[in-house]
Amino acid sequence: MLCRWLNISPSGYYAWCKREASKRAAEDRVLLERITQVYWASEGRYGSPRVFDALKKQGFLIGKKRVERLMREAGLVARCVKVVRRAPELKRFQQSGANLLLEMSKPSAPDQVWVGDVTYIKVKGQWQYLATVMDLHSRRILGWSLSSNRRTELTLAAFTHALRKRNYPKGLVFHSDRGIEYLSYEFRNALRRSGFRQSFNRPGHCTDNAYMESFFHSLKCELIRGNRFESADDLRSELSKYINNFYNCTRAHSSLGYISPMEYEQRAA
Repeated sequence: MLCRWLNISPSGYYAWCKREASKRAAEDRVLLERITQVYWASEGRYGSPRVFDALKKQGFLIGKKRVERLMREAGLVARCVKVVRRAPELKRFQQSGANLLLEMSKPSAPDQVWVGDVTYIKVKGQWQYLATVMDLHSRRILGWSLSSNRRTELTLAAFTHALRKRNYPKGLVFHSDRGIEYLSYEFRNALRRSGFRQSFNRPGHCTDNAYMESFFHSLKCELIRGNRFESADDLRSELSKYINNFYNCTRAHSSLGYISPMEYEQRAA
């Protein structure tokens, strides 16, 4: 009855059912297997652009839209959602300080400009605060610290870790927002002792620290959202694996030509 309704012959329909898959369909099956491997190797963090680049490096001559189509049909979606970042009582901290980056060209080598920021992560109904320090040239996270208290000690710990990792460089610019942790006398004195110049976002311009905001977005998309952490120690362990093993060493960064920060620094050396 369906064949008559569609105006096709029953013999033609049964011949189509027994026909082998086309060469294109067979290639799609093989390609989808490799796409799935790349996708799960990133723990579901990669979308089609990074999967496409990974396959290209493996020698696959394919189109970006083909990868998009196969991932869409297979329901492989990158772990990315809208991230809300709080910025409580910003006007309280609109003190003196200029954005030095506006007058500078982009860093041409590591250890010219570092950026820092703090974000919030909730564990078992309680906020944990993550402070990070990034090298603006390579996007590498040099130091980070996690605490249940948002105090100057938090940002100082992240900064100290970065100093140790880079063997105490001098003459850098350190850029951040106007949070109280970065405006405190203790933190500003630590920068001066290390020979750093301090730079701030312009009031009301959160995009002045866009690279760090982008990192927090990736972190929350790829690690935090959809996962449950049993304790602060559990979160700290997962952060260590994500930042030290995946983000710095493995993750393909679109702004770096789809290579990791570590590889980018090695090429610049």
